[in-house]
This record gives sequence, structure tokens and C-alpha cells, in this order.
Amino acid sequence: MDRRSFLAGAGAVALAAPSMSFAQEKFPSRVINFIVPVAAGGGSDYVARATTTEWGKSLGTSFVVENLGGGGGVVACQKTMRAKPDGYTLMQGYVATLGTAPATRQLPYDPIKSFTSVGMIGGTPNVLAVDAKLPIRSFDEFLKYVKDNRHTNYGSAGAGSLTHLLMELLKQRSGFASEHVAYKGIAPAFNDIMGGSTQFIFPGLAAAVPHAMGGKVRLLAVTGKQRSKRFPDVPTFEELGVKGFDDVLQWYGVSGPAGMPAEIVTTLNTSLNKVLENPGLEKTLAIEAIIPMPMSAGEFDAYMRKDLERWQRIAKAQNIRLDA
Repeated sequence: MDRRSFLAGAGAVALAAPSMSFAQEKFPSRVINFIVPVAAGGGSDYVARATTTEWGKSLGTSFVVENLGGGGGVVACQKTMRAKPDGYTLMQGYVATLGTAPATRQLPYDPIKSFTSVGMIGGTPNVLAVDAKLPIRSFDEFLKYVKDNRHTNYGSAGAGSLTHLLMELLKQRSGFASEHVAYKGIAPAFNDIMGGSTQFIFPGLAAAVPHAMGGKVRLLAVTGKQRSKRFPDVPTFEELGVKGFDDVLQWYGVSGPAGMPAEIVTTLNTSLNKVLENPGLEKTLAIEAIIPMPMSAGEFDAYMRKDLERWQRIAKAQNIRLDA
């Protein structure tokens, strides 16, 4: 080989070396940015910080939680979908950003095509709650009351929210009528049910706990496959013979930008599922009534698609469209 050929070959190897090194870099080798589509301090933020603290230990790295609450989660979703799909930018997707919101409005992202499903963190059941001053102590008495009293009102955390669509689903399945009153959040919705302006609400269990413990509302039934350990006397809808609520949860999962390599998804999913089996994290998440739900990435993707399709059907059937 002459000198010119040798130098040309050596130069090509030198130019290729950085990319070869990058390709062989062990994942993860640096901090992972974890985007949460809500402001700091709420239940979703709590779930994210509790989970990533333990997850980082399992992965041998650390997570930086970035709260991006603008636009009802749109800002967070857009930043995530535009990030490099290398595993170093993840998002805590949940039922609102990837389920109910896409079912009720036009958004600048596709809840399926714009993201890579990584894994499920867990979910909390929703609970049908009534004003404790009403003469209702069971689900059967609830149905009798709403059918005998045609001018009832129910509150929600906002139009198009899970608390809204869930009640519409129950109305559809149980054959009763009630007027929807939308609030800006679950707290003012509870204030009005206790004040008598509304009679029912369908919140996440964690939000209902203090009001139920204080005797302000009465819990009649919970979604999910099992009764709540906190309220073991409250039956599931499945037990009551009301179908279609056994897999309805206020869920939290992890997604990344579309196009993430399968081996990185596997690494993230395996380590996430490992920490979800940690009794310490299970106890921590229980503060927000979250039940850990380890799943493969494929199982989480299937769960999310099914949930989205459910809310799309109910939104269409009940003519709920917020950008019409």
C-alpha cells in the first residue's frame, strides 16, 4: 500500500471512530430528562418524582424532572415528540394527555404515532361519590334517585376530563340523565357538591379520600378489577353488574419520542418493572392511591390504545367535542 492510500484509509477510520464509539455507548451513560405535563406539587408530579428516584438507582443514573404544564399537557407532549429518540428524553404520559384530551379535541400531536410506549407506572381507580346529605347509601339507591329526580347535576374537573367522560359512560350504560357542570379542577367541584349545587361526582380515589373520611361524600362504587384497600366495603362496578369499568383507571405511564430503538426501550422497561415491584415504592405510591402495574412496552401500548378508543367512542356518542 502506498503512503497516499494508507493516509486516506487512516483518515476514514479516524472519522468513523466517534460514531462507532457513540453506537457502542452503554445506555444510559448520562442524566435522563423526565418531562411531566403538569405543574410541580400535584399528584402526577408526586408520582413522577417518587418513581424516577428509585428508577434512577436501578439504571445507575439519575433523572431530572421537568414540569411543563402549559396547554393542558400540549407543551410537554410537543417537547417530547420533538426530542431525539435516544432514551434521554422521556415523558410521564397519562390518561389526560394520551386518552381523554385526544378523544375530545384536535391536538398538535398524535397520541399513538408521535410517541414510543415505554411502560406503565400504575393507576388509581375512580369512585362514584354522592353528597352525603342525600338519602343514597348504595348504587341501587343511586339509580333509583337519579331516575326519580330528573333534574340532577354532576360536577367534573373540567369539560373533556376523565371525571366528565366517566360519568357520561355511566349515564350511557345505566340509562339515566343528569346535567354536567364543569369546574376548573377537582377542588371547586368538591366544594359545590358539599354546598348542594351538584349531587354527584366521579373523581380519582385519592381526591375523594379526605371528603369521604370527613363524612362529606359517600362512596358507592369504584372502577378497576378489585376493591380499594382503603375502602374495602365499597364494591367494584363489576361486582354490581355494570360492565365496562373494570379497566378504567386514572393511569400514569412512560413514553418517549417516536422511533426509539428497541434495545433502549427494553432496558428502560425492564428496569422500570423491577422498581415497581419494590415494596418501598409501592408504599410511597399508595399515598396517592396508585397501584403499581408493571407491563411490557407492548402491553402498555395496547392498554393505552384501548383506553383512547373507549373515550373516542363515548365522546362521539355523547357529542363531546371541545374544539368544534
